[in-house]
Amino acid sequence: MTDVIGKTYRPDTYAVGREKIREFASAVGETNALHFDLDAARDAGYPDLVAPPMFAVVYSLRAVGPAIFDPEVGINFAMMVHAGQEFEWGPVVVAGDEITTRASVKDISERREMTFYVFETVSENQRGERVCTGTWTQFVREPS
Repeated sequence: MTDVIGKTYRPDTYAVGREKIREFASAVGETNALHFDLDAARDAGYPDLVAPPMFAVVYSLRAVGPAIFDPEVGINFAMMVHAGQEFEWGPVVVAGDEITTRASVKDISERREMTFYVFETVSENQRGERVCTGTWTQFVREPS
């Protein structure tokens, strides 16, 4: 199982659209005009609508999925619990950006009767700027 630590997966590119930003912002209860109103975003100095920070889940999920579901990683999904996500953000993501995300297995470790699986995503825009680094943690309670 630990021989997959450091394994990287095929990158995924996501084209960020205005309506997806609006839909996501609305779904999570955002009210900031930068996410809805093109004129407000441009008046604030952005070229287009600004994605809320947690929009990172939208553009990075397709990249981390193959890592989590990789049979070599060996997660027992019947016993899996999503333990958390952490993000470090860089420049804001705006409509029109193309975000490429690469995922890897960062760590697999055992503590007590649980196995922790940690995955990392690194997302860059079309200019090569790192817009987000994500850490995705799952744990599996081993049957006794």
